[in-house]
Amino acid sequence: MYRFLASVLSVVALCGFSPVRPAEEGPVLLSVIDRDDGQELDLHPHRGQQWVAGTPGHRYSVRMQNRSGERVLVVLSVDGVNAITGQTASPSQSGYVLEPWQSSEITGWRKSNAEVAQFVFTASSDSYASRTGRPANVGVIGIAVFNEARRPVYDVRPLPAPRPMPRPMPQYEDRAEASANARAAEAPAAPSAMARSESRQRLGTGHGEREWSSSSLTSFERASRTPVQVSELRYDSRQRLVAMGILPRGYRRVDNTPQAFPSGFVPDPPARGH
Repeated sequence: MYRFLASVLSVVALCGFSPVRPAEEGPVLLSVIDRDDGQELDLHPHRGQQWVAGTPGHRYSVRMQNRSGERVLVVLSVDGVNAITGQTASPSQSGYVLEPWQSSEITGWRKSNAEVAQFVFTASSDSYASRTGRPANVGVIGIAVFNEARRPVYDVRPLPAPRPMPRPMPQYEDRAEASANARAAEAPAAPSAMARSESRQRLGTGHGEREWSSSSLTSFERASRTPVQVSELRYDSRQRLVAMGILPRGYRRVDNTPQAFPSGFVPDPPARGH
């Protein structure tokens, strides 16, 4: 089920430093949410790329936040596979349409207008891409964003940022590719490609249990063939990120949010005057 939430940044203690999300160009903010602990995964820059640490077995969602006053089309690629059609991803394919200022959480591979198969962090060899013979791009989540062609002059004013509203139903572009599930399993890659992929990537995205996720088709005319934004997030296990030098050894997340039930029993207070 899609949840339209304001983006909230997690606080992480790392050697006394709290990382801040770097400025991201383009109308859409991309982030990953661990659905099992409810936290947004922190971004860790490394050699020009942004990495997040996934937890094997945890479900996750991809949050896409439209920060503009106009509709945009977002083509979502997970492990090099289009999350709507199952095809090897290309910017020219079907994507999700976000209304002005809308934030949407994509929770899985779309199976119909009513269901998705959950995104789950799993072993690279068990990822959907690897199981369909396409392991080369396991470990990357990407979006290609398109502006909408100008409508008649009376309908072109960008909308101001709205007050909190009921969550709208997600929509995706009505293109022929949206019904192309039969073409999802393409020709298997050579075994050597599979071996190379697994040697450098431990974590992939599995084809998890099905869950309800309502959506609808809509029309969208792209302003150009070229996306106005292409963004990527790399991911792997925490252990792998430590081995690669992206995270320091002994790294752990610390949530400083006050808790009503922090556990434990009631200790005696310190003596007065201390």
